[in-house]
Amino acid sequence: MYFEVSGIHVFPLIPFAVAFVVSFFTSMGGVSGAFLLLPFQVSVLGFTSPAVSPTNLVYNIVAIPSGVYRYVREGRMAWPLAWVIIAGTLPGVFIGAILRIKYLPDPGNFKFFVGCVLLYIGLRLLFTVLQKNGKTKKAKELEIKFNEKMKEIRKGLESGTEHEAVVKTVNFSLTNYTYSFYGETFFFNTISLFALTFVVGIIGGTYGIGGGSIIAPFLVAVFGLPVFTIAGAALLGTLITSVAGVVFYTIIAPCYAHTGLAISPDWLLGALFGAGGFAGMYCGARVQKYIPAKIIKIILAVLITLLAVKYIIGIF
Repeated sequence: MYFEVSGIHVFPLIPFAVAFVVSFFTSMGGVSGAFLLLPFQVSVLGFTSPAVSPTNLVYNIVAIPSGVYRYVREGRMAWPLAWVIIAGTLPGVFIGAILRIKYLPDPGNFKFFVGCVLLYIGLRLLFTVLQKNGKTKKAKELEIKFNEKMKEIRKGLESGTEHEAVVKTVNFSLTNYTYSFYGETFFFNTISLFALTFVVGIIGGTYGIGGGSIIAPFLVAVFGLPVFTIAGAALLGTLITSVAGVVFYTIIAPCYAHTGLAISPDWLLGALFGAGGFAGMYCGARVQKYIPAKIIKIILAVLITLLAVKYIIGIF
């Protein structure tokens, strides 16, 4: 099948299948998987124009709602956390879109940028796995406790306890957000998170990922929050910023028509990836509570780091 905007030929089932597998695993960590699908489009499919960034955002728009739905339904959506993420990343996405078109239209330079972003994400995730003290230790203890409870449920030894595993807001203000989850209390400074998400929004808008793949590791490693409680908020933030990014890329595309670059998204290709992601995220969000958080982090960290090294070495 030929996709006119991206200028590539690919069997329609391939984007669907790739997106399903990627999103199934990444959604467990609060990440849509767009950060891995973009390299697939660039290196495997040969889609290298700036339009690949908004096309990747289209994937987010189609795929993420299923994962968000599962987290909301199970009571594991930290709404104030999601609003802070959205407020910070939205303005950054617009800046990132301009940077992508103006300064990174060359495929080689863009790959190097992608490699640097991925390397940071991968190393940050590895750091969270190895870290053994501070707030992260508290989060790890909760995750161990939660995993043990889920094992009991799977074995049929206990039932009716999943209602305890919900995120409950204790306090939310312009400077602080405190919530409880499974008998433990967690908190962070909202101003610090807002500043972080603004920078992440710029990177995400440039890359075409929405920012969740960067925010989620930060929430776990720096803010010490358990992955079971931040995944839904990170995905929702990625969804909203992706919508804004696609709209913005589409609006400014006519302004760069004279360059001959494809800037508007390839809607059909993005929808195919999104359909696979929709199914994968729903399944991933559904089984996340049964998979040890450490395994999720290790899988993501190894995949991301290897891909990053490949891209960075490639430019030399």
